[in-house]
Amino acid sequence: MTISQNQTVLDARRREFGAFLRSRREKLTPASVGLPDGFRRRTPGLRREEVALLAGVGTTWYTWLEQGRDVRASVEVLSALADALLLDPAERRHLFTLSDRPSTEVPIGGPEDVPAALRRMLASLTGQPAYVLGRRWDVLAWNAASVALFGDYGLLQGDARNTVHRVFTDPVHRQLLVDWEIVAANSLAMFRADSARYAGDPDFERLIATLTQASPEFRAWWPRQDVLRPLAGHKRLRHPLGGLMNFEYTALTVIDRPDMKLVVYTPLEEDGTSEKLRALLGRSGEA
Repeated sequence: MTISQNQTVLDARRREFGAFLRSRREKLTPASVGLPDGFRRRTPGLRREEVALLAGVGTTWYTWLEQGRDVRASVEVLSALADALLLDPAERRHLFTLSDRPSTEVPIGGPEDVPAALRRMLASLTGQPAYVLGRRWDVLAWNAASVALFGDYGLLQGDARNTVHRVFTDPVHRQLLVDWEIVAANSLAMFRADSARYAGDPDFERLIATLTQASPEFRAWWPRQDVLRPLAGHKRLRHPLGGLMNFEYTALTVIDRPDMKLVVYTPLEEDGTSEKLRALLGRSGEA
Protein backbone atom coordinates (compact mmCIF):
# COMPACT_ATOMS: atom_id res chain seq x y z
CA MET A 1 0.00 0.00 0.00
CA THR A 2 1.43 3.39 -1.00
CA ILE A 3 1.70 6.36 1.35
CA SER A 4 -1.21 8.10 -0.39
CA GLN A 5 -3.38 4.96 -0.18
CA ASN A 6 -2.53 4.54 3.48
CA GLN A 7 -3.45 8.18 4.13
CA THR A 8 -6.77 7.69 2.32
CA VAL A 9 -7.59 4.74 4.58
CA LEU A 10 -6.66 6.69 7.71
CA ASP A 11 -8.76 9.66 6.58
CA ALA A 12 -11.73 7.36 6.01
CA ARG A 13 -11.32 5.89 9.47
CA ARG A 14 -11.26 9.32 11.08
CA ARG A 15 -14.47 10.26 9.26
CA GLU A 16 -16.10 7.01 10.34
CA PHE A 17 -14.88 7.57 13.91
CA GLY A 18 -16.39 11.06 13.96
CA ALA A 19 -19.68 9.86 12.48
CA PHE A 20 -19.91 7.13 15.11
CA LEU A 21 -19.28 9.58 17.96
CA ARG A 22 -21.93 11.92 16.59
CA SER A 23 -24.49 9.13 16.17
CA ARG A 24 -24.02 7.94 19.77
CA ARG A 25 -24.19 11.53 21.11
CA GLU A 26 -27.46 12.15 19.28
CA LYS A 27 -29.03 9.03 20.81
CA LEU A 28 -28.57 10.28 24.39
CA THR A 29 -30.68 12.66 26.44
CA PRO A 30 -29.43 14.95 29.24
CA ALA A 31 -31.48 12.94 31.74
CA SER A 32 -29.80 9.68 30.70
CA VAL A 33 -26.38 11.03 31.74
CA GLY A 34 -27.53 13.00 34.79
CA LEU A 35 -27.58 16.48 33.24
CA PRO A 36 -30.38 19.04 33.48
CA ASP A 37 -32.56 19.32 30.37
CA GLY A 38 -32.27 23.10 30.15
CA PHE A 39 -33.68 25.04 27.20
CA ARG A 40 -35.41 23.58 24.16
CA ARG A 41 -32.94 21.85 21.87
CA ARG A 42 -32.84 22.34 18.12
CA THR A 43 -31.09 19.05 17.48
CA PRO A 44 -31.54 15.60 19.09
CA GLY A 45 -29.28 14.26 21.79
CA LEU A 46 -26.53 15.85 23.81
CA ARG A 47 -24.57 18.90 22.78
CA ARG A 48 -20.89 18.53 21.98
CA GLU A 49 -19.91 20.64 24.98
CA GLU A 50 -21.91 18.32 27.25
CA VAL A 51 -20.07 15.23 26.00
CA ALA A 52 -16.75 17.07 26.36
CA LEU A 53 -17.65 18.00 29.93
CA LEU A 54 -18.59 14.43 30.83
CA ALA A 55 -15.40 13.03 29.26
CA GLY A 56 -13.12 15.70 30.74
CA VAL A 57 -11.81 17.02 27.41
CA GLY A 58 -11.96 20.37 25.66
CA THR A 59 -15.02 21.18 23.56
CA THR A 60 -12.94 22.33 20.60
CA TRP A 61 -10.82 19.19 20.67
CA TYR A 62 -13.90 16.97 20.91
CA THR A 63 -15.45 18.87 17.97
CA TRP A 64 -12.35 18.12 15.93
CA LEU A 65 -12.79 14.41 16.68
CA GLU A 66 -16.37 14.48 15.38
CA GLN A 67 -15.24 16.40 12.32
CA GLY A 68 -12.71 13.67 11.49
CA ARG A 69 -9.69 15.93 11.84
CA ASP A 70 -6.18 14.57 12.24
CA VAL A 71 -6.12 14.40 16.05
CA ARG A 72 -5.34 11.32 18.12
CA ALA A 73 -7.16 10.24 21.24
CA SER A 74 -5.27 8.25 23.85
CA VAL A 75 -6.60 5.01 25.29
CA GLU A 76 -7.56 6.92 28.45
CA VAL A 77 -9.52 9.52 26.49
CA LEU A 78 -11.25 6.84 24.42
CA SER A 79 -12.32 5.11 27.63
CA ALA A 80 -13.64 8.41 28.99
CA LEU A 81 -15.59 9.05 25.78
CA ALA A 82 -17.02 5.52 25.86
CA ASP A 83 -18.15 6.05 29.45
CA ALA A 84 -19.61 9.48 28.69
CA LEU A 85 -21.58 8.11 25.72
CA LEU A 86 -22.77 5.04 27.68
CA LEU A 87 -21.40 2.68 25.04
CA ASP A 88 -22.13 -1.02 25.38
CA PRO A 89 -19.27 -3.57 24.96
CA ALA A 90 -19.77 -3.92 21.18
CA GLU A 91 -19.89 -0.14 20.68
CA ARG A 92 -16.81 0.34 22.88
CA ARG A 93 -14.83 -2.17 20.82
CA HIS A 94 -16.03 -0.45 17.67
CA LEU A 95 -14.83 2.92 18.97
CA PHE A 96 -11.38 1.54 19.73
CA THR A 97 -11.17 -0.29 16.40
CA LEU A 98 -12.00 2.88 14.46
CA SER A 99 -9.33 4.79 16.34
CA ASP A 100 -6.72 2.06 15.73
CA ARG A 101 -6.31 1.25 19.39
CA PRO A 102 -4.49 -0.73 20.58
CA SER A 103 -3.13 -1.66 17.15
CA THR A 104 -2.48 0.85 14.33
CA GLU A 105 -1.88 -1.85 11.73
CA VAL A 106 -3.93 -1.36 8.56
CA PRO A 107 -5.37 -4.74 7.46
CA ILE A 108 -4.15 -6.03 4.11
CA GLY A 109 -6.69 -7.06 1.49
CA GLY A 110 -6.20 -9.51 -1.35
CA PRO A 111 -7.40 -13.00 -2.25
CA GLU A 112 -8.72 -15.25 0.53
CA ASP A 113 -8.12 -18.99 0.50
CA VAL A 114 -10.06 -21.49 2.58
CA PRO A 115 -7.73 -24.08 4.19
CA ALA A 116 -8.14 -27.62 2.93
CA ALA A 117 -8.82 -28.85 6.48
CA LEU A 118 -11.71 -26.42 6.78
CA ARG A 119 -13.13 -27.57 3.44
CA ARG A 120 -13.00 -31.18 4.66
CA MET A 121 -14.81 -30.15 7.85
CA LEU A 122 -17.51 -28.48 5.76
CA ALA A 123 -18.01 -31.62 3.69
CA SER A 124 -18.27 -33.75 6.84
CA LEU A 125 -21.20 -31.69 8.15
CA THR A 126 -23.73 -33.67 6.13
CA GLY A 127 -26.70 -32.82 8.36
CA GLN A 128 -25.85 -29.17 9.07
CA PRO A 129 -25.91 -26.44 6.43
CA ALA A 130 -22.63 -24.52 6.72
CA TYR A 131 -20.49 -22.07 4.80
CA VAL A 132 -17.33 -20.00 5.22
CA LEU A 133 -17.44 -16.21 5.15
CA GLY A 134 -14.50 -14.00 4.23
CA ARG A 135 -13.62 -10.60 5.68
CA ARG A 136 -16.25 -8.84 3.51
CA TRP A 137 -18.88 -11.53 4.23
CA ASP A 138 -18.44 -13.15 0.82
CA VAL A 139 -19.29 -16.88 0.84
CA LEU A 140 -15.98 -18.59 0.07
CA ALA A 141 -16.93 -22.25 0.56
CA TRP A 142 -20.08 -24.23 1.39
CA ASN A 143 -21.39 -27.76 1.84
CA ALA A 144 -24.16 -29.76 0.19
CA ALA A 145 -26.62 -29.10 3.02
CA SER A 146 -26.28 -25.33 2.55
CA VAL A 147 -27.01 -25.76 -1.17
CA ALA A 148 -30.18 -27.69 -0.32
CA LEU A 149 -31.29 -24.94 2.08
CA PHE A 150 -30.04 -21.70 0.54
CA GLY A 151 -29.40 -22.60 -3.09
CA ASP A 152 -26.21 -23.23 -5.04
CA TYR A 153 -23.64 -20.54 -4.31
CA GLY A 154 -21.67 -21.85 -7.26
CA LEU A 155 -24.28 -20.27 -9.55
CA LEU A 156 -23.72 -16.83 -8.00
CA GLN A 157 -20.99 -14.47 -9.14
CA GLY A 158 -19.39 -11.36 -7.66
CA ASP A 159 -21.44 -9.42 -5.12
CA ALA A 160 -24.36 -11.84 -5.52
CA ARG A 161 -22.35 -14.29 -3.40
CA ASN A 162 -22.00 -11.72 -0.61
CA THR A 163 -24.37 -12.46 2.29
CA VAL A 164 -25.21 -8.81 3.06
CA HIS A 165 -25.87 -8.16 -0.63
CA ARG A 166 -28.07 -11.24 -0.78
CA VAL A 167 -30.08 -10.30 2.33
CA PHE A 168 -30.84 -6.80 1.03
CA THR A 169 -31.18 -7.30 -2.74
CA ASP A 170 -32.22 -10.88 -3.49
CA PRO A 171 -36.06 -11.13 -3.36
CA VAL A 172 -36.00 -14.95 -3.30
CA HIS A 173 -33.63 -14.98 -0.32
CA ARG A 174 -35.75 -12.32 1.38
CA GLN A 175 -38.83 -14.53 1.12
CA LEU A 176 -36.85 -17.37 2.68
CA LEU A 177 -36.23 -15.36 5.87
CA VAL A 178 -39.40 -15.36 7.98
CA ASP A 179 -38.15 -12.55 10.24
CA TRP A 180 -36.43 -10.62 7.46
CA GLU A 181 -36.39 -7.19 9.09
CA ILE A 182 -34.81 -8.45 12.32
CA VAL A 183 -32.29 -10.61 10.47
CA ALA A 184 -31.38 -7.81 8.07
CA ALA A 185 -30.93 -5.18 10.80
CA ASN A 186 -28.79 -7.49 12.95
CA SER A 187 -26.73 -8.62 9.96
CA LEU A 188 -26.06 -5.02 9.01
CA ALA A 189 -24.96 -4.10 12.54
CA MET A 190 -22.62 -7.09 12.73
CA PHE A 191 -21.25 -6.36 9.27
CA ARG A 192 -20.52 -2.75 10.28
CA ALA A 193 -18.62 -3.94 13.34
CA ASP A 194 -16.57 -6.37 11.24
CA SER A 195 -15.93 -3.81 8.51
CA ALA A 196 -14.53 -1.17 10.89
CA ARG A 197 -11.01 -2.55 10.45
CA TYR A 198 -11.39 -2.07 6.70
CA ALA A 199 -12.84 1.45 6.66
CA GLY A 200 -11.66 3.05 3.43
CA ASP A 201 -10.93 -0.28 1.71
CA PRO A 202 -12.08 0.06 -1.94
CA ASP A 203 -13.86 -3.32 -1.99
CA PHE A 204 -15.87 -2.46 1.10
CA GLU A 205 -16.61 1.07 -0.09
CA ARG A 206 -17.84 -0.20 -3.45
CA LEU A 207 -20.10 -2.81 -1.84
CA ILE A 208 -21.56 -0.24 0.57
CA ALA A 209 -22.17 2.19 -2.31
CA THR A 210 -23.84 -0.55 -4.36
CA LEU A 211 -26.13 -1.54 -1.49
CA THR A 212 -26.95 2.08 -0.69
CA GLN A 213 -28.17 2.54 -4.24
CA ALA A 214 -29.93 -0.83 -4.55
CA SER A 215 -31.74 -1.16 -1.21
CA PRO A 216 -33.94 1.48 0.46
CA GLU A 217 -33.63 -0.35 3.79
CA PHE A 218 -29.84 -0.41 3.61
CA ARG A 219 -29.87 3.26 2.61
CA ALA A 220 -32.01 4.12 5.65
CA TRP A 221 -30.26 1.92 8.20
CA TRP A 222 -26.55 2.28 7.34
CA PRO A 223 -26.31 5.90 8.63
CA ARG A 224 -27.60 4.78 12.04
CA GLN A 225 -24.09 3.49 12.88
CA ASP A 226 -25.52 0.50 14.79
CA VAL A 227 -23.03 -2.23 15.72
CA LEU A 228 -23.40 -5.70 17.23
CA ARG A 229 -20.92 -8.38 18.16
CA PRO A 230 -21.36 -11.69 16.28
CA LEU A 231 -24.50 -13.42 17.44
CA ALA A 232 -25.57 -17.02 17.87
CA GLY A 233 -29.27 -17.65 17.90
CA HIS A 234 -32.27 -19.01 16.05
CA LYS A 235 -33.40 -18.38 12.52
CA ARG A 236 -36.74 -19.27 10.95
CA LEU A 237 -36.83 -20.08 7.26
CA ARG A 238 -39.76 -20.72 4.92
CA HIS A 239 -38.34 -22.98 2.24
CA PRO A 240 -40.32 -23.30 -1.03
CA LEU A 241 -40.11 -27.10 -0.79
CA GLY A 242 -39.55 -27.79 2.89
CA GLY A 243 -41.92 -25.23 4.36
CA LEU A 244 -41.33 -23.61 7.76
CA MET A 245 -37.98 -24.67 9.28
CA ASN A 246 -36.15 -23.67 12.47
CA PHE A 247 -32.38 -23.60 12.90
CA GLU A 248 -29.89 -22.75 15.60
CA TYR A 249 -26.93 -20.96 14.06
CA THR A 250 -23.50 -19.89 15.22
CA ALA A 251 -20.44 -18.23 13.67
CA LEU A 252 -17.00 -19.53 14.58
CA THR A 253 -13.82 -17.56 13.89
CA VAL A 254 -11.10 -19.51 12.08
CA ILE A 255 -8.15 -19.40 14.46
CA ASP A 256 -5.37 -18.63 11.95
CA ARG A 257 -7.55 -16.35 9.82
CA PRO A 258 -9.27 -13.87 12.16
CA ASP A 259 -11.39 -12.32 9.40
CA MET A 260 -12.79 -15.68 8.29
CA LYS A 261 -15.83 -17.33 9.89
CA LEU A 262 -17.44 -20.75 9.75
CA VAL A 263 -21.22 -20.37 9.98
CA VAL A 264 -23.14 -23.51 10.95
CA TYR A 265 -26.92 -24.06 11.00
CA THR A 266 -28.12 -26.88 13.25
CA PRO A 267 -31.68 -28.09 12.53
CA LEU A 268 -34.04 -28.07 15.49
CA GLU A 269 -36.91 -30.46 16.14
CA GLU A 270 -39.41 -27.59 15.96
CA ASP A 271 -41.73 -27.84 12.94
CA GLY A 272 -40.08 -31.13 12.01
CA THR A 273 -37.00 -29.28 10.73
CA SER A 274 -34.58 -32.21 10.97
CA GLU A 275 -36.91 -34.45 8.97
CA LYS A 276 -37.59 -31.72 6.41
CA LEU A 277 -33.86 -31.11 5.93
CA ARG A 278 -33.25 -34.82 5.36
CA ALA A 279 -36.00 -34.77 2.72
CA LEU A 280 -34.38 -31.77 1.01
CA LEU A 281 -31.01 -33.51 1.03
CA GLY A 282 -32.64 -36.59 -0.46
CA ARG A 283 -34.09 -34.52 -3.29
CA SER A 284 -30.66 -32.94 -3.88
CA GLY A 285 -29.10 -36.38 -4.06
CA GLU A 286 -31.68 -37.52 -6.59
CA ALA A 287 -31.04 -34.44 -8.68
